[in-house]
Amino acid sequence: MATDPLPEDPSLEQLRKQAKDLRDQARAGASEALGLVGTHHPDGPHPPSLAGAQLVVARRHGFSSWATLKRHVETIQRYRRVPDQVGTAGSPADQFPLLACLRYGHDDNPARWHRAAELLAAHPELTNASVHAAAAAADTDALAALLAADPTLAATEGGPFGWEPILYLAYARHHPDIGADAIVRAARVLLDHGADPNAGYLWHGLPSPFTALTGALGGGDGGQPAHPQADALARTLLAAGADPNDAQALYNRQSDPADHHLVLLLDHGLGHGDGGPWRARLGSAIPSPAELIADQLWWAITHDLTGRVRLLAEHGADPRAPFRFPDDRPVYLRAWHGTTPARLAAVCGSTQVLAYLAAHGASSPPAEGADGLVAAALAGNHATVDRLRENAAGARRQRPGLIVWAAARRAWHAVPLLVELGFDVNALGRADVPLEQEWQTALHQAAAADDLPGVRLLVGLGADPNIRDARFGDTPLGWAEHLHHADVAEFLRPLTVV
Repeated sequence: MATDPLPEDPSLEQLRKQAKDLRDQARAGASEALGLVGTHHPDGPHPPSLAGAQLVVARRHGFSSWATLKRHVETIQRYRRVPDQVGTAGSPADQFPLLACLRYGHDDNPARWHRAAELLAAHPELTNASVHAAAAAADTDALAALLAADPTLAATEGGPFGWEPILYLAYARHHPDIGADAIVRAARVLLDHGADPNAGYLWHGLPSPFTALTGALGGGDGGQPAHPQADALARTLLAAGADPNDAQALYNRQSDPADHHLVLLLDHGLGHGDGGPWRARLGSAIPSPAELIADQLWWAITHDLTGRVRLLAEHGADPRAPFRFPDDRPVYLRAWHGTTPARLAAVCGSTQVLAYLAAHGASSPPAEGADGLVAAALAGNHATVDRLRENAAGARRQRPGLIVWAAARRAWHAVPLLVELGFDVNALGRADVPLEQEWQTALHQAAAADDLPGVRLLVGLGADPNIRDARFGDTPLGWAEHLHHADVAEFLRPLTVV
């Protein structure tokens, strides 16, 4: 039965209101409300009681009962934190970790961390007043003294973000020169006194926990750095029982072509087990260990990361079996449900992965139709493009933003071919995943990548530098200026109408 995902940062009060409104509308005979009841209530379409309407709301969002939905939302509210919205702190002991730690806002940058280091240098005594400040500073002596007086502080939430101390240790970025021994000693003091190696929080209530392991490994949409001693800290956490099936850590690091984090997690059991305490709390809102492996394989194939595909295959991923993505997974994954790895590689232009898959027994990718034409164009295979040209209209319907994807892959050999086939050089599309969603043009993508030859090619093919993207409302010039790409900005400036 099809369900609608819960909204981000769900509110139990709003869900209760939904149920009351549904009850009232169904009693008034509203066809839409009665249809919703009929879809999700075992008694079919009828004017339900409040309890019946609550059941419908729960099942609509994929939960078996109102009680199950209520527990889920209460768990989210229990662990919800909004660190990027915390303003100033009153005491130096709170101001220091506020400045020192990643919080996944626009101000995650070295300037703020430098201010934290200056504050600590000016007030070294602040670590004696707060276990959370002492953890952020990796001050082992202060931690030992505080925990000797009160061991329960090791797992006490507090500080500016309401975190447990070990999270401040894992997310601190103020001192890049701090040694691995000091970090490990600080972690061990906390863990020996009862700190939870799986401690974490839900950023804005999103059901993907930012754990201590997530903080240690770093990464994220803002390019947040790993902890200066990421390997030593992550190994300490894993040895103490941190679950390696860390969905947020994997997401944050998947854009990094290096695989050290993945090797570390695989060596400690990624892909196995029950998903740990966070999956026990949040259920299928967190991918299972097997789903995490499939997600990583999908990403590696779409982004032509042959070494990662090989690594995952060596640890049990099947590079031949079609992908199976449940209905509650993100749409960019569900769009490829039932697709074989070889087909996915072909239609994403992942030629190196495709060669690896072929050498390891994968089925042949599509050679005909719209898929065959897309694969040939991305590969720069002019002869096959000419043979399959009659499929161009179908290919354009399937992948209208394909030039954006080609630009993201820097497959510049494919772009003139695609324009010749009638693909719109000014179409909006996504550059991060192969999903048709109108985000930005290929020219935006080339400008963001500081790819001046690509920018010149696109303009020569008719790309309009005055189109604004759908998310930020800016031109390619605006993107180049924001990212300080001087040469690209200089080229685009006289072409852009201010």
